[in-house]
Amino acid sequence: MSTSVSQEPTPQNVPFLDVLDPAFDFGAPKVLAAQAANWYATSPIGLLVLRYEQANDLLRDRRLDHNGKQFLEMNGVFDGPIHEWFVPMIVNHEGDDHRRLRRLMGKAFTVRTVESLRPFVRAQVEQLTDGLASAEVCEFVEDFSTRLPLVVMCRLLGVPPEDYDVFGAWTRDIGLVFSLAAGGDVVTRVEAAVRGLNGYADFLIEEKSARPTDDLSSALVAAYRADDGRVSKDELRNLLVTLVFGAQDNTRHQLANAMVAFSEHPDQWTLLGQRPELAAQAVEEVMRWLPSAGTIYRFAAEGFDYEGLHIEQGTFLTMCVSVAQRDPRAYKNADQFDITAVRHNPPLQFGAGPHHCLGAALARVEIGEALPILAARLGPPSVAGSITWQGPIGIQGPDALPLRFG
Repeated sequence: MSTSVSQEPTPQNVPFLDVLDPAFDFGAPKVLAAQAANWYATSPIGLLVLRYEQANDLLRDRRLDHNGKQFLEMNGVFDGPIHEWFVPMIVNHEGDDHRRLRRLMGKAFTVRTVESLRPFVRAQVEQLTDGLASAEVCEFVEDFSTRLPLVVMCRLLGVPPEDYDVFGAWTRDIGLVFSLAAGGDVVTRVEAAVRGLNGYADFLIEEKSARPTDDLSSALVAAYRADDGRVSKDELRNLLVTLVFGAQDNTRHQLANAMVAFSEHPDQWTLLGQRPELAAQAVEEVMRWLPSAGTIYRFAAEGFDYEGLHIEQGTFLTMCVSVAQRDPRAYKNADQFDITAVRHNPPLQFGAGPHHCLGAALARVEIGEALPILAARLGPPSVAGSITWQGPIGIQGPDALPLRFG
């Protein structure tokens, strides 16, 4: 892995953080000390942006891009199904190409589409909560946080219930694309997920072309057919797979992260159960406190100077979302988890500017419907066993979360 940034802190007020150390933790005191010392740190993989203002600013800076090809090559992927899906993904396009693809998605994936799902989401939450209430100890990731976004996404796309389980296996594994550096069988799992979802997207395109129904897949196909060839069929397939990738993995981890946060602050859980009108603020606070997108990466598309630092073309920058969202410069009482607090700075985990995540509204609907129902019906969660985590780079959340409620 090459980088244009030295592994040693130069000058001396620039901290060095070894994010590749298996024991590294963004919540460690040394990370907070680094944030207090400087807005960025160096690392074995490039620059780490630690403060909210600079992370928010750089996420909007057009001199930075996603450069999916360079990201994969940093992680040893030069061809194959992951490369063929990830490099042409909508987030890896800029300018006119990005606007062209986003325009097609925007015709189908509207605020009205998302809001119309609320009754379905609420019914699913009630049903899944019944299962939690009947168990002395539950496996929250398996029993709730994976199931809810899966059934919502399948309902949104028009995937029949008999395909939920196989679809779910692919959606869980494709999110590991941001954890390729972890090694092991990650590449194999992501490759299998991409192949499976590509094939299923082709099936949906053909099915919804022949027999359209009231779902997002049908709306996307209709928009594609009315678009006079400005978007190719390969691009339509990629949009469908990317939508699944973006809307499933982040939400399932964010729901689990919310339970971890509330297990450490049971008074806040009790308060939410008593005051469901705090649901929207609770959603924003759990995303601020323990975001599922703990880091967001960018590359320098050109060399430029920023706040006294020269950033060379090709430099890899990591916006340390989980650290920046506890920056005392950006939030009053940043070190307190408080669902009654009105936070004026939005969470960074959905990105910013032209690349702001299309699935943000859907995630807020799902989490916003889930939290007040869970809190009203169940006592405060407590962790009932060991937690295994993904991270610290990429999507972050428990792989397993045994909980006891009440």
